Amino acid sequence: MNVFVPGDRVSFSLGGQPGTGTYITERDGMAVLKLDSGYNIGIPPEGCTLLERVEAPRPVTKEVSQDPSLPQLSIISTGGTIASRIDYRTGAVTSQFDAADILRAIPGLRDIARYTTRKISTILSENMTPALWRELARAVFAEIRDGARGVIVTHGTDTMGYSAAALSFMLDTPVPVVFVGSQRSADRPSSDNQMNALCSARVGVSDLSGVFVVMHDTTSDDRCAIHRGTRVRKMHTSRRDAFRTLGAPPLGYVSYPDLEVTLSPGATRRGEEEPALHDRLEERCALVQFYPGMPPESLRSFDSYRGLVISGTGLGHVSSGMVPVIGDLIEGGTMVVMTSQCLHGRVCDRVYDTGRDLLKAGVIEGEDMLPETALVKLMWVLGNAKDGEEARALMQRNLKGEYLPRSLAWETKSRA
Repeated sequence: MNVFVPGDRVSFSLGGQPGTGTYITERDGMAVLKLDSGYNIGIPPEGCTLLERVEAPRPVTKEVSQDPSLPQLSIISTGGTIASRIDYRTGAVTSQFDAADILRAIPGLRDIARYTTRKISTILSENMTPALWRELARAVFAEIRDGARGVIVTHGTDTMGYSAAALSFMLDTPVPVVFVGSQRSADRPSSDNQMNALCSARVGVSDLSGVFVVMHDTTSDDRCAIHRGTRVRKMHTSRRDAFRTLGAPPLGYVSYPDLEVTLSPGATRRGEEEPALHDRLEERCALVQFYPGMPPESLRSFDSYRGLVISGTGLGHVSSGMVPVIGDLIEGGTMVVMTSQCLHGRVCDRVYDTGRDLLKAGVIEGEDMLPETALVKLMWVLGNAKDGEEARALMQRNLKGEYLPRSLAWETKSRA
């Protein structure tokens, strides 16, 4: 029986068709190979022939040559697919690059700026926590204070919207803070990491200020969209154009490959704010989604929480049986904010009886905030307000573009 080690290049025949791939591991009696297309396939080991045994890569120097005449950007790495490789022992994507590795992997970045690099964590984004948000906000603030013209944050895509919203509230920034990631790892021919990284760097030296997400806007390699950090959501599990600004157009675009930045009139320009850090968060907050038949008593588990965001139906509704329990939570000191499960439109609890009962109980309408943004904002408000009255006022104030002043006759086109 043929014996292979991870990384071996092998040939095989399947259904009479020859092919080549990279050996990953043995599983269930099959040799798992990664094809050149990026997909995995299982082949009987006896049907595989060793082509080449690749030696382990030699360590590379951490030095990266840069042009001192270019503007300074900082790359802060948290992990994610943009900073990942395939683990050929398991076939899984693992975060294992640091920020300097990204500069070596995408040399075109060095034509845009010179960089400092800093690694906060090496995690997939489902492992992000409020504690890491605070550490990240402090690191970004330090880079801004030290003179960075912009900051790029590499981040996994699954919870990027939460982190971008968190830093939007925690930072006042006169320069761009740009979150970027990729849907597909760098070793795949269809990877979006290079284009996304180059576009994010161009936004980093642009005339913008604020916190943004920059990712593919279409399925082609033609442009990236610039999304406000408090209005963006990942809308697809795997497509490269997964991210959308909800309720309005993006703040701008970066064309590719010429990397020309086009900004909307509503985009905040560089230097309009003084840098400031507000990094306190109240972690005893939660987000729940209402569903038909949801037991009202299930909300009792949040008795000790300081804040609760409910993603309700339609205009912001729950069953009438839940209203008394919500009232008890509010009376006990839990701030409750109502958002909607709908992707477009705003909460209005003045139309139907249940909504009016919720308002009477003390529920705060979340306008057209995304539920996840409302959660992050509530954590920030309760961590920084001096009392409940101020917290309530702040939740009803548009602080970082999380509300739209009015609902627009604009909807995201379906790309399903």
